[in-house]
Amino acid sequence: MSADCLFCKIVAGEIPADVVHETATTLAFRDIDPKAPVHVLVIPRVHHANVAALVAEDPGLAAEVLAAAAAVAEAEGLTGPGYRTLFNTGADAGQTVFHVHAHVLGGRPLGGMA
Repeated sequence: MSADCLFCKIVAGEIPADVVHETATTLAFRDIDPKAPVHVLVIPRVHHANVAALVAEDPGLAAEVLAAAAAVAEAEGLTGPGYRTLFNTGADAGQTVFHVHAHVLGGRPLGGMA
């Protein structure tokens, strides 16, 4: 756990979140500034700065984060119409919280990435 990390504080229960899915190793909660009707963040409970660090340090946990993202999409009814799973890595990519997190977005056509 990183003492100044927002998501570590959510994992520790110090900051509330609208949790929609959890496992022993992952936590999924609604984004407070959603970019789609469904916008859920999926994080590992253990702190890793970004997806590259997670994969290098614990590839099994990376797979668990992806499995949790798929479970969230199914629970939110997104598997039929489709959804997007996205990781931002680094400030230039738009990462603002440096605790790896997958965005699960859906609930409307999302269009291209341009």
